[in-house]
Formats: sequence, C-alpha cells, structure tokens
Amino acid sequence: MFKKAPVATAFLVVLLAATSAPLKAQKHITTPREQFGHDIGEDYFLVNYAQMTAYWKKLDQESDRMTMVDVGKTAEGRAMMMAIVTSPENQQKLSQYKNIAQRLAKAEGLREADARTLAALGKAVVWIDGGIHANEVLGAQQLVETVFQLVSRTDAETARILKDVIVLACIVNPDGMDLVSDWYMRDPDPTLRSFDGIPRLYEEYAGHDNNRDFYMAALPESRAVNRVLYREWFPQIVYDHHQTGPEGTVMFTPPFRDPFNFNFDPLVMTMLEEVGSAMHSRFVAEDKPGVTTRSGGDYSAWWNGGLRTSPYFHNMVGLLTETIGDPTPMEIPFAPSKQLPNSDLPYPIAPQKWHFRQSIEYSITANRAVLDYAARNKDRLLFNIYRMGKNSIERGSRDNWTITPADVSAVQAAMDRPRDRAAVASPGANYEQLHKPERRDPRGYVIPADQPDFLTATKFANTLVWNGVSVLRARAGFSVKGKTYPTGSYVITTAQAFRPHILDMFEPQDHPNDFAYPGAPPTPPYDNAGWTLAYQNGRSFRSDIRWVRGSVRTDCRRNPNSPRKNHRGAADVRLPFHARGQRFICRGQSTAS
Repeated sequence: MFKKAPVATAFLVVLLAATSAPLKAQKHITTPREQFGHDIGEDYFLVNYAQMTAYWKKLDQESDRMTMVDVGKTAEGRAMMMAIVTSPENQQKLSQYKNIAQRLAKAEGLREADARTLAALGKAVVWIDGGIHANEVLGAQQLVETVFQLVSRTDAETARILKDVIVLACIVNPDGMDLVSDWYMRDPDPTLRSFDGIPRLYEEYAGHDNNRDFYMAALPESRAVNRVLYREWFPQIVYDHHQTGPEGTVMFTPPFRDPFNFNFDPLVMTMLEEVGSAMHSRFVAEDKPGVTTRSGGDYSAWWNGGLRTSPYFHNMVGLLTETIGDPTPMEIPFAPSKQLPNSDLPYPIAPQKWHFRQSIEYSITANRAVLDYAARNKDRLLFNIYRMGKNSIERGSRDNWTITPADVSAVQAAMDRPRDRAAVASPGANYEQLHKPERRDPRGYVIPADQPDFLTATKFANTLVWNGVSVLRARAGFSVKGKTYPTGSYVITTAQAFRPHILDMFEPQDHPNDFAYPGAPPTPPYDNAGWTLAYQNGRSFRSDIRWVRGSVRTDCRRNPNSPRKNHRGAADVRLPFHARGQRFICRGQSTAS
C-alpha cells in the first residue's frame, strides 16, 4: 500500500503539469517601482493618467500579451487608451474573436447549433474599468497594477486566464485622473497631501454624474465606452470599480438587493449571482475578510444609465464593487453590527489601520475571481449572451407581456373586492388578467418625421444607435393600424438583441413599492426610479407595430468615430423588419462632428 504512493504522487504531478502548464518566461517587464519609483498603492503616492499611459506604452512594447488602442477623445481632448490583454496566440486573432463575440451578442440569423460552435471557438471578453469618478482613486490605480500583473505573471492560473479570456482594461475618465492625482501629489511633504479643495469638476460637463450618462450618451467618454461595449467588442462581463465601501467593511460586491428591472433577461440575474459567489469565495479562501453584499449596501439593479447597469439591458453581466482606500492611511472603524457574520457578510473584519496597498490587493483578488470565472465558463458566457439575444428577438417577434407592479396590484385589488372573490377560485382567469391583449409589449415604435422639432427626435434616435440599437428610416410613406407616417420617419423594432434597452427607453418605469415591513417608511431606490428618454426628449412616437405595408431604408452616414469610410445603404423590407444599419448615425444628426 505505502509502496504505491510515490507512483500515484508522480502521476499526479505529471497530470497537474499537463493541465495547468505555466506561461513561458518573457523578456524583462518593467515593474511599477522601476517606472515610477514607487509601488502602486504605496502610501501617499498616486500615478496620473499621463504617467500611466507612458507606462502602458512601455508594457505594450515589452510584452506580446498586450495591445494598446485609442478608443476616443475625452472632453478635454485626451486620448482614451484601452489595453487589450490576452495570450500572444489570441493577440494574432483579435479580429476573429471580436467577430465571434459580435455575432453571438447580436444573435441575428444564428441557429443554436452554430452558436454553440462559435462559443467553443471564441474567447470570453471581460471589460474592467476604473476611475470614472476621479476622486475615487482606487479604481484607476488598481487597473495599472492589474495590467502589470497580467502581462508579467507566469503562474498556471494567469496562463489559463490569458488562454480563454480577452481583457479590456480602460481608464474611463482620463481628464479627472490627471486633475485629481496631480492635485493630491502637489505638496512635496507626503504627510500633508490631501484631496481637499480640488478646484473644478473632474469631468468637464457632468462631474460626478458622468456615471448617469450611458443611456443618454451625451458625453464623449460615454460614447467611446458605449462603442466598445455595444458596437465592437460586446463583452459578456462589464466590471466597474468604485469607492467607497460600507462602514465597518472593506468592500461591497455583487449580488445586489431587489428590485431588479423587469425588462432585462432573467439570465442576467442568475449569472450575476454566480459571479458574485465566485468573488466572495475567493476573498474568504485568501483570508481577506470584510466583504459584504446585498443588504450590506443600498445598491440595486433597477436603473439604466450607469456604466455597470446599462449592460444589463444589453444582456451582459454588470459588476460593481465599492471599496475603501486612500493613499493617506485610514482606519476601519468599529461597527458592532458588522461583527456578527451573516449570509451577506460571511467574514467580518476587525477595526484596524488600513493602507492603500491593501485596497489594491483586494481589487486584484476581485479582478482575478472574475477572470478565473470567465476562463472556467467561457463557453457558457458566450452561449448565454447568444441565448439572451435570441430570447429578445423571439419576444419581439410574438405577443409578449412584461408584468409590472401596477399590473399585479390591479389584479390583487380586483381579487380582494367582495363581488370578485368568486374569481379567486379561478386562478387561470386571474392570470389572464395580466395578459390582456391591450397590455402586450410593443413589437416596435415609429417616430414620425412630421412632428415639431424633428431634429431633437433625431438626436433621440442617435442615442439608441450609440447604445447598439438598430434604427431604420422610411424612404416612403407607410401605415400602421390605419395611421399613415411620412417619408423619413424612424422605425425601431423590438425583435433585436437589445430589446430590453429599447423598451426601457420608450416605456415608463414602474418602480415597485419597497417597504421593509408593513407600516415602515419606504426604502428609497438606489438611483433614479424613472428616466424614460423618449418622454424626457418630448418626442412623439407610436408603439405596437403590427404589420407595415411599405418599405424602410437606412439613409444615413457613418459614425464619425468609425474607422470605416462614409457609406450609405438601403434595404427594402416588410414587417417583421430585419435589424439593419446599427453602425450608422441617421441624417439630421446635429451633435456629431
């Protein structure tokens, strides 16, 4: 018995070596200390954006795992640089993997068997950003360290991540990073450094509300991000780093408290639970306490418009973490209620002095948990984004009902009335009350060209385009339910992958009543409760397309940020419309230049 043990041990060593071979050593990769004279996360030290881009350019030259691309200009004219990090072999096929990700996310004309084949051939795509709120300095700094580790580490886990995942790393507020980092570092005495008195907004137009713009796409930074997410790379996971963590903890991670928005696919929520569990398990396994979830914060998955929430309406898993940390050492306070473990805070942390590098390490753990999950589940991630897109196309092609709190309340009220109590014995009849024909979801929307201020209507149509939605334009008059619409009217059908976003931009929100207990004060929503963009723009539109006789075309010019040349296209179609022209901005656009 004991004599066989060395043979078994030797077999195990060979098996492990075969299944998790480490990466080959590269030539020397410059460390942050060699580049900046400091480690990332060192007390009283911050890197600014100019320094970061110079460093990333050097890493791009030194490592065959990294490619830097310019994704757009900021409000102040800086280049927004994105690092694409993956294996050298994948770097040679980026256009192929981008095409696979796009085909699966759009799900148009793709059979399930073909989708599974593409999922097996493709690579998971994960977006990780930081610094959108520039005074939350951890997000940007951890991204510098994350990219360095991904291009330099040679362990088996990193090899597996780089083999099966394409990482898109991007600082999304370069202007603010330069401003805030320079302001903090201005005092030569490190112990006197502070963020107090920053003289202006860290995003030229919106300040902190730059993270409320992604459904509106009014800011150049939002448009650049949206183009990458919804028109080019279609990542399956979008991870947005923020600060700060709830009192008495280090970090808040997904999943989030209810409610979630009724428009997006339920697979979004179940996958969000999976990724959140992977993150929590890794923190505990690495002996990193103080990570909370759900009731540990007030964050929900209701509203559209944030960098991590808009992806839900595009069939992507949006992640938010809120983490403590400051380059000036701080204290984790004693919060008695945070010392008792529960399912939302399984591993409490003791009060203690806290250094910025510790927050960097927590961020790296979170990133690697997400990337490890993506590597282990890349086929499922790719197929599921197809499945959600296909679900949207199918729901937009047939009768479908989105149940709202108002619908449920109306049925419940009817059941509670004495004269209607007999109906309680007929569950089927009650259920049918939620599925009345007049309550069906629209098959599409028409924005008439003959309305006043059609230019603003065109701006609204372009916000949909910036969010990856296909918008058609009529080249001849047509009729819907006896109403005639003129040439030039816009048509948006819901039989497309990003149907949840379309519904959310046209239909009014119905946030559920949220009470901790009967008679309790209402629990306020985390962010906006309502935001229907079509209403905010004062646009006239008609919903519930059934069958249109006539033809529709794209009569548009190319997105000026597209690398392709100007182009015009036309497509004669009949309802149900086929989605076309998603890369175009329609004529009459007054904001692009």
